[in-house]
Amino acid sequence: MEPDLFTAAAEDRQEKDPASSPLAVRMRPRTLDEVVGQGHLLKQGSPLRRLVGEGSGGPAGPSSVILWGPPGIGKTTLAYVVSQATNKRFVELSAITAGVKEVRAVIDGARRASGGYGKDTVLFLDEIHRFSKAQQDSLLPAVENRWVTLIAATTENPYFSIISPLLSRSLLLTLQALTDDDLRGLLHRALTDERGLGGAVTLPEDAEGHLLRIAGGDARRALTALEAGAGSAIAKGESEITLETLEDAVDRAAVKYDRDGDQHYDVASALIKSIRGSDVDATLHYLARMIEAGEDPRFIARRLMISASEDIGLADPTALQTAVAGAQAVALIGFPEARIVLGQVAVALALAPKSNAAYLAIDAALADVRAGLAGPVPPHLRDGHYKGAEKLGHAQGYLYPHDLPGGIAAQQYAPDAIHGKRYYEPTRYGAEARYADVVERVRSRLRGEQPPAAEQ
Repeated sequence: MEPDLFTAAAEDRQEKDPASSPLAVRMRPRTLDEVVGQGHLLKQGSPLRRLVGEGSGGPAGPSSVILWGPPGIGKTTLAYVVSQATNKRFVELSAITAGVKEVRAVIDGARRASGGYGKDTVLFLDEIHRFSKAQQDSLLPAVENRWVTLIAATTENPYFSIISPLLSRSLLLTLQALTDDDLRGLLHRALTDERGLGGAVTLPEDAEGHLLRIAGGDARRALTALEAGAGSAIAKGESEITLETLEDAVDRAAVKYDRDGDQHYDVASALIKSIRGSDVDATLHYLARMIEAGEDPRFIARRLMISASEDIGLADPTALQTAVAGAQAVALIGFPEARIVLGQVAVALALAPKSNAAYLAIDAALADVRAGLAGPVPPHLRDGHYKGAEKLGHAQGYLYPHDLPGGIAAQQYAPDAIHGKRYYEPTRYGAEARYADVVERVRSRLRGEQPPAAEQ
């Protein structure tokens, strides 16, 4: 929202006592030239530079933009720079706390400011993916008529979380993950800049490397960890942030994805593809990320059961049994012990021989059925247990396999429309090699071919 008396007082206190603000806030860039990374979005004439008034003259005004990227890579920072650099009226809302009422109030204020004072309004809306469709709809007239210039930020895929009409009226700007070099430059600036730590401590190379690892490309996390390490070092009277001090100050790295966000699906997909690729170490890595992010263990167990049938199948018939047993155990014991069960199942699946033959077979059969290749059931296979079935010819001529040598009757089972089609094509991997031998022998007997003398 627009600054009020209390906001102004807080900002005045922060200016007089910088330490009252987190390091990440104090080190926010003041101009676009201080922004770390995102060079592809900051070229001359780019939408963001036009938003801050660079080259904004002429008949083409600045466009509304949607900033998409993971946490901590500069979405809010870019909006802050715009608010500092532009001579426009700047209003900030968060989709976590704001609703349609607040949006309409901003739009009404923007129209009054434009008509009464000739002043344009920039609306920064954070976490826009949390807005419902109706709430996003309320933005459309203002964006379309340019009553406000919208800067919206989201960590989730906008093609899933933002309505199409709003996307079509805005420019989608994808922010790239920050590199270690980007973060390294930011850390060095924070260590020496008067707004930051002002040279109070130094950061040796081994501690810097650890800090970059736990930051995971997140600038906010990097500065928060640096501040924690610096505070611990200063409290101990040390002039440098040693690796030991940093490790004590920062207990663990936060997992890089929100289990409710779209990366939830990316990591789950990577887990399954690592199992399919038989990379047990990558499998355990992605499983650990899901566990640490707080995924429901039942969701993980369900994915493992699907993998057991889709990617392993009859190459190891025990894989599905293992996965089902694991799911039952997980439901009974829960976390933290469920991690042991999930780990055991994941390792077993990753190292099992692989075959998708059964998966392909059922999909091929379904495709034919959906295409109309169904046909009537052959008369000799129809139900013959009701009065009048014999007169209709149902169940007549059926050969009972148990009465025949080898337990296989040479008769037609499939409808005429698909008679002779082969859906299941077994591999020679693992236990499925035995099925490959069996299926060929059985198919030849069904065709009425005599088995070799050794098999009779």
